[in-house]
This record gives sequence, structure tokens and C-alpha cells, in this order.
Amino acid sequence: MFTLDRLTATAAALLALAGVAVGLWSLANARRKGSVRAVIAGTLSTVVGVLVVATADGGPGTGNGVVGGWAALILGPMSIALGGLALARGRAQARPD
Repeated sequence: MFTLDRLTATAAALLALAGVAVGLWSLANARRKGSVRAVIAGTLSTVVGVLVVATADGGPGTGNGVVGGWAALILGPMSIALGGLALARGRAQARPD
């Protein structure tokens, strides 16, 4: 059964997963736009994950989106970290020594 909470949590988890993928890609290619997008996606998905988990009435399988919320809480900070590493790497490569 699809509920609004479950749909929101799934969207947040998918956004976080996309952020991790973009963060890995931008880390490998030193792309600034991709790294900023990874940080933004990670931040948004982490905030939504916190809200979903904080307002959930039940556990997994109840339709409250707890599993997607926790997935967003795990993948969101990973996306932020990868994007931040890519930003730092891009700045280090752009700086002339």
C-alpha cells in the first residue's frame, strides 16, 4: 500500500542514492557542478529522512516510510561527504603552487 509518508521516504532515499552516485562520479572526474549537486542532494535527503523517521508512528512494514527514511539518513551524509571531498579535490587541483 502506498502512503504519502512511504512515497516521501522513497523519494528521499532515491535522491540520496543519486547524490552518492554523482558524488562518486565527480570525485573521479573532479567536476565542481557535480560535487555541489551531491552536497545539495545529500542535505535535502538527510533533512527529509529525519522528518520522516521523527514523525513515523510505527516500524517497518507499517507504511510510515521508516525504511526509506533510514536509508536516506545513511545515504544522505555519504553523499555530502563524497561531494565535499570532490569539492576539496577540485580546489586543490585548481590552485597553482
